[in-house]
Amino acid sequence: MEDEPPPQGVSAKALEATLLSALKMLDVGKWPIFSLCSPEEIKLIRQACVFGSAGNEVLYATENDEVFVLGMNCSGCLGTGDMQSTIEPRRLDSLCGKKIACLSYGSGPHVVLATEEGEVYTWGHNAYSQLGNGTTNHGFIPCQVSTNLVNKKVIEVACGSHHSMVLTSDGEVYTWGYNNSGQVGSGSTANQPIPRRVTGCLQNKIVVNIACGQMCSMAVVENGEVYVWGYNGNGQLGLGSSGNQPTPCRIAALQGIRVQRVACGYAHTLVLTDEGQIYAWGANSYGQLGTGNKSNQSYPTTVIVDKDRVVEIAACHSAHTSAAKTQSGQVYMWGQCRGQSVTFPHLTHFACTDDVFACFATPAVMWRLLSVEPDDHLTVAQSLKKEFDNPETADLKFLVDGKYIHVHKVLLKIRCEHFRSVLNNDDEIIEMSEFSYPVYRAFLEYLYTDNIRLPPEDAIGLLDLATLYRENRLKKLCQQTIKQGICEENAIALLSAAVKYEAQQVVA
Repeated sequence: MEDEPPPQGVSAKALEATLLSALKMLDVGKWPIFSLCSPEEIKLIRQACVFGSAGNEVLYATENDEVFVLGMNCSGCLGTGDMQSTIEPRRLDSLCGKKIACLSYGSGPHVVLATEEGEVYTWGHNAYSQLGNGTTNHGFIPCQVSTNLVNKKVIEVACGSHHSMVLTSDGEVYTWGYNNSGQVGSGSTANQPIPRRVTGCLQNKIVVNIACGQMCSMAVVENGEVYVWGYNGNGQLGLGSSGNQPTPCRIAALQGIRVQRVACGYAHTLVLTDEGQIYAWGANSYGQLGTGNKSNQSYPTTVIVDKDRVVEIAACHSAHTSAAKTQSGQVYMWGQCRGQSVTFPHLTHFACTDDVFACFATPAVMWRLLSVEPDDHLTVAQSLKKEFDNPETADLKFLVDGKYIHVHKVLLKIRCEHFRSVLNNDDEIIEMSEFSYPVYRAFLEYLYTDNIRLPPEDAIGLLDLATLYRENRLKKLCQQTIKQGICEENAIALLSAAVKYEAQQVVA
């Protein structure tokens, strides 16, 4: 059956470009700040969070559980002990080996991090006590927050602009920091310098998920009810009013609907139900509610995302952007996208919601701590390299100095003119006595890898082989190896070889 033609009005090149851009979205390199890292450094990253007023700070953890930071370092938010910006990754020794479980950040910025052990660390801007250490002094290094959290295991963290919230494994919520609108849920508007448990309506409830808008807070309890508190000037609490709420209050309009997750934008809110539906409310000047208009909503409103079941929602308190992923893997975005207002969920070519924030949010920050799966896909070159001297797949053996080297006839014929003319299909073992085992092995490995690995003294023998087989590129590599390895002890022997093989690069 023939392939279906591209849809009318869409060129094959445009489709190809879309596919390629989707493929490129698989690593952290889509965030501009990672252009400061080398490809080798990026390959080692397993967790990352880009934050800051312009997406100009990042913390990342490597496959070895080392933690590094990079960027502007506003208010000491990199945790390096100073306020110096850096374009070179700097290691945070105090967090290495801690195994990060979750991370969030505020607008100051300040950072709140929880480890897999459930410990909480904070640092950065602290003018409103958002670090939870009882002071208003900026924190230049990560410090553990222990007040009222001793013997508690924190499993989730969230930050508003200048307040912080954590969820413990036993379903309790603790808050601290800026409280001008009641966002810490204490019943007053006084800033809270240390973590205190949020009680009131949550006193006997088990909370399973938390989120913060700029100046509001949300909690989902195990029966699917949603409780909200804090600033409500845009209706972001979903209570049908615009008055602030200093203590947790249940959203009555969601009665009978079981909510699983909540996500907060700058001043809007999204929830995901157990049936895979989205409800949204709050500010809508950029269409971030996905309702098709730009009118604020103070009650939960259904968001239509095709007919597919939604499995993930995404928003970030520093942006006016919304995103969702469906069960079939389709990713939608709406709200402020590259400065434009998208008022309906728009189907993208992305593979995950994180890509929406990398490419379209302002600023280009992460909405969560991003986990990067190691790329197990091997390129053609990597696959060939892996198969060198593999007896399980080889169909030919060279016997040199009593040792076997396992290779593949077809590759040798493709890569070397000499073998194309001398190899026969019925060859199984070929004895080689003209060259030593290290030299011949290095030659065969070169055919698989395009590189040579052997000491300069053996490179003389390989140069002899390259000359005999008329492998000019290999000759040049041998000459470079010999030249780089010249020292007092071997200078005469190596230079003699250079003269013998007319190796201009060596004697130059």
